Amino acid sequence: MALELEVVTPERELVRDQVDEVEIPGKDGYLGVLPGHAALLGELGTGELTYYTGGRPHYLAVHGGFLEIRDDHVRVLADAAERPEEIDVERARRKQQEAANPAIHLDPAQAVAVALRAQTRIAVAERARE
Repeated sequence: MALELEVVTPERELVRDQVDEVEIPGKDGYLGVLPGHAALLGELGTGELTYYTGGRPHYLAVHGGFLEIRDDHVRVLADAAERPEEIDVERARRKQQEAANPAIHLDPAQAVAVALRAQTRIAVAERARE
């Protein structure tokens, strides 16, 4: 038994595949999804989305949006999402440093969001290289 995974943003479709398992960053923590999961509608957080095909992990960086699970179909409607090979790690590191720099004058909530997004992008890019 498998899950159908669909990951889309307003601009494009990133994934449409049969998968064994999905780990999704929800607004309040990570959610593991296996075949037969109960129906669910939730808010997507910022983090690494990991899915497995044939025991092999695949990674995406996702940022905000919604998720729906119904009848072994997992639909992720992300505000933004990137594959590891699309991530500019140096740019993400610069953003992470900017978020920690008080001279940039970001409000604290915005600084945390920028830092989390940058950290996620770096982690996904590095994890895919392993």
